[in-house]
Amino acid sequence: MTSEGWGTPPVEPISQHYIVCGGNALAHRLILELVEHYEVPVVVLVADRTRDHAPQIEQLSGVAAVVEYAGITEEALRAVSIGTARGLALVEGSDQENIHAALSAQNHNPDIRIVFRMFNQRLGENIERLLKNGAALSGSATAAPAFASAALGRPNSVEIEGRYLHIAFDDDITSDRICVVADQIDRQDLGRIRLLPEQQGDSAEFVRLASEFGDDGPIRPGGVRREPAPAADPDQEEEPGGRAALQVLRIEPREPIDWKRRLRWRLLDTMRFFTSARMRLVLLTALAAVLLAFGVLWYLNRNFGWTVYIALLDLAGAAQPDQLSDISSGTGTGGFWQRVAQVVITICGITFAPVATAIAVEVLGSGRRGQPRNPGAGTRDHVIVVGLGNVGTRVAIQLHDMGVPVVCMERDPQARGIAAVRALGIPVVMGDGPFEQQLRRARLKHSRALVAVSGDDATNLEAALEARHGNPDVRVVVRLFEDDFASHFYKTLDNAASRSVSYLAAPAFAAALMGREVRGTLSVLRHVLLIAELKVEDGSGLIGLNRHDLEDPGGVRVIAVRFAHGGQLLWNFPDRTRQLAPGDEIVVAATRSGLARLNTVAVEED
Repeated sequence: MTSEGWGTPPVEPISQHYIVCGGNALAHRLILELVEHYEVPVVVLVADRTRDHAPQIEQLSGVAAVVEYAGITEEALRAVSIGTARGLALVEGSDQENIHAALSAQNHNPDIRIVFRMFNQRLGENIERLLKNGAALSGSATAAPAFASAALGRPNSVEIEGRYLHIAFDDDITSDRICVVADQIDRQDLGRIRLLPEQQGDSAEFVRLASEFGDDGPIRPGGVRREPAPAADPDQEEEPGGRAALQVLRIEPREPIDWKRRLRWRLLDTMRFFTSARMRLVLLTALAAVLLAFGVLWYLNRNFGWTVYIALLDLAGAAQPDQLSDISSGTGTGGFWQRVAQVVITICGITFAPVATAIAVEVLGSGRRGQPRNPGAGTRDHVIVVGLGNVGTRVAIQLHDMGVPVVCMERDPQARGIAAVRALGIPVVMGDGPFEQQLRRARLKHSRALVAVSGDDATNLEAALEARHGNPDVRVVVRLFEDDFASHFYKTLDNAASRSVSYLAAPAFAAALMGREVRGTLSVLRHVLLIAELKVEDGSGLIGLNRHDLEDPGGVRVIAVRFAHGGQLLWNFPDRTRQLAPGDEIVVAATRSGLARLNTVAVEED
């Protein structure tokens, strides 16, 4: 064993394969996508065969080899035959490590397709320009919208040229839907769902009318009417279970919060500085004395503006006292009771000044010390985000941008997301205490939802159950990897949802590795629907195909077309016989296997 790494390279030379570097959940899902839906040879490079998902990856039948190296070094890249590979996916490690590995891989194989995971998306865009054929993706950025939308009970959406596509269920389906994407939905048995079921074409109604009124219709030559065939029972035609459809939102939904509620929360937040009953009694007494003295000054001077001016100067200790010479000459401020009132205000000002200073020091000093803000007493109707890793940070920031109050919980004081949310003023509950205590500090009783997105299924489930115990009405959204675990979760808890980051992100990584642009993923319960955009290049196998050729029940549905000289997307283009030409673009809703088939067709040359 050496410091460079260890492992056994593929026994036989291999070429035209795809390399996946990583042994985490995303790598596991990505490998499944590649071997099951794209049917390509995969070589896996892991740091340790015994950790994370590496043992399960080794058991996959479509994996050509699993190579073990401590890091992605030059030796490791040669061991996985980087020079003859078609694609490389870097889905584990820091941003810096992935950048270094991507540049090294390009030096070995300038034509290789490189897809690498980056948390810093702006940096990823700049690195893409340095690569001949590369793409930077963020698994957390891909999955975060689904978690945020689930927390608010809203549909996740994917933006396509100003239109936001989302999934609607049953009674929420409108007449202007784009297409039906699922039927036979049984929430107690998710295996019965049919994705992208076969549906009648756009000309089905015209065919029915032609059949009814043509030679074979109810009107015979000579004007004799034929009785139409009895209509089928509607109850027998409908598929059992619920339905889901793809629809368009004109505007991305946002959470409205009026300024009155915000002001009330701000005022209540200030009460947390007055936790001592004795302090509250002293301050209230001083406030009452100031108000009484203010009333005396107003009564004596009969000028409200002047009274406010004198009272503020007295509170600040800057009032000019009467001198004996002024009193004897009759030029003083006037009267014994006015002098008493000013003395009272000045003494009370001595009480208020240290309190105001302490509050200012606490507010400003905590920010300079890098300490996150604690949730205040005025925090209401908020979403609690448990875990400030990559996903939790993205979810918290997205909810904050939507105007939704957010409180974060994190046990690791070194978590990378703490600084990001602190910069936005989002409260963070820190500590290793029991979840019950931490959730109480996060004001669970007044929250609307909890999103548990730590890296451990058991921790997320514990947070969800504690939250439901403390607030039976709270909505819970849990990050889960195991499908069986998620199925039991759905059956046990109502007003709950589960999402898997790797399940949502893996299809996008796989499609990017194949050179296809996936614009986003939409969740149909635990199933994933991909919204992808494909451009017809010269020599592509898509040339000459029409909608009949492209669409596949259960796999692919064409939802929009842009012709080479049109310039605008045509949604639900009715001409199903129009053949694609170079320069055309299509937007499809597809399952993973359906998009894999399209990818295979697209790379075929005439």
